[in-house]
Amino acid sequence: MAAMYVDIVTPDDAALPGALLTEITGVYASAQAFHELTGDFPDAGDIRVPQVSAALADELSVPGSVVHLARVRGELVAVAVTLDHHPADPDDPDPWIGLLLVHGERRREGHGRALARHLAARFREAGRTGLRLAVLDTNTTALTFWQALGYVPVDHRPDLRRGRECTVLRRELTAPQEGRAEAGAAAGEN
Repeated sequence: MAAMYVDIVTPDDAALPGALLTEITGVYASAQAFHELTGDFPDAGDIRVPQVSAALADELSVPGSVVHLARVRGELVAVAVTLDHHPADPDDPDPWIGLLLVHGERRREGHGRALARHLAARFREAGRTGLRLAVLDTNTTALTFWQALGYVPVDHRPDLRRGRECTVLRRELTAPQEGRAEAGAAAGEN
């Protein structure tokens, strides 16, 4: 796999240029099955730039949020959103992955694993000791993917937006777990 370059967008950045929004929309639109599970868009088969722009603005309205854009050879292959802290639990010391989408035509090429490793390394280098995320209970592919990367279930609760049942997973960030990630590579990719 070619090297991955990850750029970030923060709440302080100006409005995203149209061409970039079009690229990001391509990633979102290619994840129709995921959006059918989440119900985040009215028509998972017809996701448009204004909808993605609004979704990103909503994500970036949360203090400490960052959008990560992963590129390989200049092509946008994945998008992730992270939060420095859980927005509803100020006592939770861990950062969170709010979303990780791999372009549908680029799945099963290792881009999800590579971006997940990048996010973990970023927070580990910042001195954080754990990283969390929530996965809808109906998204068994994502649960398998994250567990193969060393994330373990630590809680079960409804999500903040719609009250859907989720499994909360956590990974220790004290040391890289590359061997386990590679061993689980064939398990699936978000």
